[in-house]
Amino acid sequence: MQSSTTDPALLTALQDPAFYPHQPESVQVIQTHISFVFIAGDLVYKIKKPVNFGFLDFSTREKRRHYCQEELRLNRRLAESVYREVVAFSRDDRGTIFIGEGPTVIDYAVVMRRIPEERMLSALLARGAVDISVMDRLARTICTFHQSAETGGEIDEIGGYDTIRHNHEENFEQTKNAIGVTLSEETFTRISSFALTFLDTHEDLFRSRVAGHRIRDCHGDLHVQHICLTDPLVIFDCIEFNKRFRYLDVAAECAFLAMDLDFNGYHRFADAFVDAYIAHSGDTDIRRLLPFYQCYFAYVRGKVIGFTIADPAVPAEEKEKARLTASRYFDCALGYASSPPHASLIIMCGLMGTGKSRLAAAIAAPLGATVITLDSLRKEMLGIPKEERHLVDFGQGIYAPEITKQTYDEARRRASGLLAAGRSVIIDGSFKRRDERRAAESLAREHRADFFAVECRCSDECVRERLCGRISDDTEVSDGRWELYSNQKDDFDNVNEWKTPNHIVIDTNNSLDALRKKVVSDITSHRNVPHVGVD
Repeated sequence: MQSSTTDPALLTALQDPAFYPHQPESVQVIQTHISFVFIAGDLVYKIKKPVNFGFLDFSTREKRRHYCQEELRLNRRLAESVYREVVAFSRDDRGTIFIGEGPTVIDYAVVMRRIPEERMLSALLARGAVDISVMDRLARTICTFHQSAETGGEIDEIGGYDTIRHNHEENFEQTKNAIGVTLSEETFTRISSFALTFLDTHEDLFRSRVAGHRIRDCHGDLHVQHICLTDPLVIFDCIEFNKRFRYLDVAAECAFLAMDLDFNGYHRFADAFVDAYIAHSGDTDIRRLLPFYQCYFAYVRGKVIGFTIADPAVPAEEKEKARLTASRYFDCALGYASSPPHASLIIMCGLMGTGKSRLAAAIAAPLGATVITLDSLRKEMLGIPKEERHLVDFGQGIYAPEITKQTYDEARRRASGLLAAGRSVIIDGSFKRRDERRAAESLAREHRADFFAVECRCSDECVRERLCGRISDDTEVSDGRWELYSNQKDDFDNVNEWKTPNHIVIDTNNSLDALRKKVVSDITSHRNVPHVGVD
């Protein structure tokens, strides 16, 4: 990898509101591994860093100019109203930097209209403000785009089987130095083995996709942060720097968004999008290719985010955040590579405050699982806003035994539907009663699914700190609190029904990243293993 530094004087100028002709009130700077983005009021200026990663080369000013123009051209296909122009930055004879062509051109930028952040799909999903029917609208838009996108000739040649294999081999070569940093050697081996074996055994399918004109000049980077739910839909920031990553099978494009929805915990939306795209396109072979391409794109995201760690311009705190995110993506890729022929049912059990919900959310994407949280489900069934507090005595009010039983029954009913559809499920609750846990195991057997009970434990001091912290958290769903802890502890049936590997005991005093890796490793290593009970 080669890199140099963007002109420091230009970066300083771009942070000054007075530098811009439209005089914004303020300027916000966002940095990625390949660009600087300056949000200046209603306009956004994006400069490419002078980097060369092999698959991406912005190392010269002329190359940056070319790829700025390509970014403008290509993104106007799905975001015409957003992408305005390419501008130059120059220095005059006195050394003053200005926007426009001058005696000495320093660099170039793509100028965009600022998109309303509150309408971004990622933001709306986080607020729970997206109806699942939106996935049909999105699938129809992308399907129409694919049908009109260019195909044949160079696109077929570059996007065909040989390139797909090359892309994978390149990924594995470029991530060898990430082993021990963002992924383990075992993870690397299992993913690479899965991908290369799939390529060997499905070569005819890949070549038939080319013959069927399924390779198109696609977007190439279709994730939730690049979609804005305005009217019309805006899909922006496509791949402009490498045709190999944009000349794709449409199945790969669908898999990218499905993976990203999975990674962020929106499994129902991922399924709805894929179902809708197949309905609009009639392309049923997508299902055969989906896990392969989902694994590929999760791995690519892990690789690309991992590059941030080596960037000297990125602060240490951001590097650590990038390391953790990259590691999660590699775990997600491992989940697709390890997908069993049938689903898994995982129950989170343990006392209040032991970290069950945080861990359930962390392992969901790597395991390709949908989380059913009993605290949320209970309030949903009763028509109560999930953040509304009900600080009642132990076993009283909405936590009375009959309501608790109804909640567990409904959780199993929903889990049954997901398992029947081949989806893995995590049920997140205390599971304090042995019969509740046994009922979940019976459900897994009924669907011939793998079964795991993840028991969360931690010290009383840690529980007290966590429960006391919840009181001031307005987003917290659970009503668990310290004064009820001893009651639940006395009322809890010890988890002793199973041996390892079905019973996984976790000390949640450890870091969430370490816990996630252990649980994902334990489960993926023992899928398809018969349930081991205690007589």
